[in-house]
Amino acid sequence: MVRGLVQRLVRAGRIVACSALLVACAQAIHNEPINQPLVGSARQVGAELGRDVQTYYDDTVIALSFSGGGTRAAAFAYGVLTGFDETTVPNRSASLLDRIDFVTGVSGGSVLAAYYGLKKRKALTDFKQRFLLRNAEEGLQTTISLTNIARGLQGGINDSTVFPRWLDDNLFDYATFKSLLFERRPLVWINASDIYDRTPFVFGRTTFGALCSDLSTYPVSLAVAASAAVPVIFAPVVIQGYPGGCAVPLPDWVERARTSETAPPLLKIYAAALERYHSGEVRYVKLLDGGVVDNYGLAGFTTARLAATTPYGPLEPEEGVKLRRLLFLVVDSGRAPSGSWAQTVEGPSGVTLVTAASDTATESGAVGSYSAFQDTMNTWLHTLIDWRCGLSPADRRRFGAPSGWNCRDVKFFIGRVSFEQFDAQRAAALNAVETRLVLPPEQVDLLIDAGRDALKSNIAFRAFLASLGGAPARGTPVAAPADSPQEALSR
Repeated sequence: MVRGLVQRLVRAGRIVACSALLVACAQAIHNEPINQPLVGSARQVGAELGRDVQTYYDDTVIALSFSGGGTRAAAFAYGVLTGFDETTVPNRSASLLDRIDFVTGVSGGSVLAAYYGLKKRKALTDFKQRFLLRNAEEGLQTTISLTNIARGLQGGINDSTVFPRWLDDNLFDYATFKSLLFERRPLVWINASDIYDRTPFVFGRTTFGALCSDLSTYPVSLAVAASAAVPVIFAPVVIQGYPGGCAVPLPDWVERARTSETAPPLLKIYAAALERYHSGEVRYVKLLDGGVVDNYGLAGFTTARLAATTPYGPLEPEEGVKLRRLLFLVVDSGRAPSGSWAQTVEGPSGVTLVTAASDTATESGAVGSYSAFQDTMNTWLHTLIDWRCGLSPADRRRFGAPSGWNCRDVKFFIGRVSFEQFDAQRAAALNAVETRLVLPPEQVDLLIDAGRDALKSNIAFRAFLASLGGAPARGTPVAAPADSPQEALSR
């Protein structure tokens, strides 16, 4: 037994020595930034950057968040979009798919978020063939070898060129954010993690304005690759800042939040990061998987509301008056606890230990993000109602309040669409699907069907439809709702 232990130690020592030698000989991966500086006057720059929060012009807002989780997340979210397409409400000819105003995506969910933003309903016709049934890992280094271990220790096994190129060749057709910035709906946010500032990085106007960089010329594929860049498997995607002579000043709220002792921690950290970008203290932003800090992609919207200085912000006052119903669903393909090692003294070990630690960090961050989001939205609703009911008759007319307008007639519906809505057997089958970028066709179909069914049985979604006087046009509930909707009602 002792001899065997010695032999194993000798072999382990050889592996470590070989890996150290390879690391010493290997060249570090350099992911050169390709983002461009902003040029022109403040007005020209503002026109190029667009607006972070869209103008809706009607009384109903629908927003979706697609969580991380590789192809598994993209397929489940695709099923949810299919469910929206199959749903109409009375007196509205278009399906609810055409009325989605805002989509935020993380990691695998960002692939669908970006594609839906670019293609709208046409995304449902070919996303399955172009991505879900394809091997998005082709060309990537995914095997365990001494060379790959050495590359991982140098910063990442895969650089930031192969996966974006695959996405462009097979899905995005080399689109830039210029194709997303000025769309009426949906507004799309792609989320990565700034691993130096330990904060979410939203590919949007505020972030790129702080960097004095031109978002409109940045490739959508590279943003999605940053959002999905699992640590070690991928090297960080790098964004360069261009401080000095920038035509775009930081928003006023940044300094207030950064220096205030009472500012919410999430807002304070985000404001500090923006200030470091703008001042040049952070010259290069290093981005990895958005799930590292916020696997639901909610922090960007939460900070947008927390940073608002008006009761209606981040909406315009006309939007705050007109709004009656807001639905915000988190499409969550997160993995439930699994394995038998919790039943024994030993374990976990090896890959299981690394996976468990990663899942723990991701899930705890997502839960915190969701809780902060719920609290922020509930507080916002009551603040909005108080403001609406305090408007003078002149302000009501100025902001477009229609005849017979009820200042309290506004409701928010917040919920999660997840595997938890199903019975134990179906949930176990879904949780068994790996979070990779290639899946068997039968698992893709399993996830798509689950997304469609979970939406139609979701209690927040059904409450939202009931408030509009409708119900799903096709299909019936197939599972008991997992939890009650976070519906904030007028007081």
